[in-house]
Amino acid sequence: MSLAIITGASTGIGLELARIARADGHHAIMVANEPAIHEAAATLGGEAVEADLATPAGIVAVLNRLAGRDVDLLMLNAGTGMGNAFLDQDPDRIDHVVMTNVLGVLRLAHPLGRRMRDRGQGRILITGSIAGFMPGTFQAIYNASKAFLNNFALGWNEELKDTGVTVTCLMPGITDTAFFERAGLLDTNLGQMKKDDPAMVARAGYDAMLAGRTQMTPGLKNKVQATAAEILPAGVVAKMHRQMAKPKGE
Repeated sequence: MSLAIITGASTGIGLELARIARADGHHAIMVANEPAIHEAAATLGGEAVEADLATPAGIVAVLNRLAGRDVDLLMLNAGTGMGNAFLDQDPDRIDHVVMTNVLGVLRLAHPLGRRMRDRGQGRILITGSIAGFMPGTFQAIYNASKAFLNNFALGWNEELKDTGVTVTCLMPGITDTAFFERAGLLDTNLGQMKKDDPAMVARAGYDAMLAGRTQMTPGLKNKVQATAAEILPAGVVAKMHRQMAKPKGE
């Protein structure tokens, strides 16, 4: 049985990715930084690793669980965010967002990507976001971290050309997950907008990964928003994002 690793797999897109992988016949190592990962993994018949990927210890815990096994599918989905103005945010939480969204991805992608390249096969999915195309007023750290992931995934995929390994960047829009509650964004226009089904987003990303596609933005609405964000002046997009992410009481 081939092996899949899914990070951020206790809820949302990550849980749905794990569900698809198990239904597709893969053994799944499911990773998250909360106890809920144990119940999620037990329900799907996968292995649970409770680990904070913002920390070196969390990365070591995942690599140790592999115990030398080869990874066929690597789905780097774990991510976190927070709302409010940059200068009003807790510096420790800022660090945690950057460490989780950026270094947590790189620290797993590097050793596991090397193993895949050495074997000459493997599929990698990195969850970026259409937010990475937008100046993130009142969500600046999160959007910047997703801009990094979008850019990194596309560049890395080109580096791996003809190696048998591909990297797909999943760039969803607003999706119905626990992200908005955890990020303190429920009291914003962004948090109250109609959201995409995480199962739909996961299926689109999973299929694109297997097909070796460079990127996937599920849904016509999200494709239009991403295109508009690239075409419109950055200042205009920043003002639009301000209206979406600013707390309603301010």
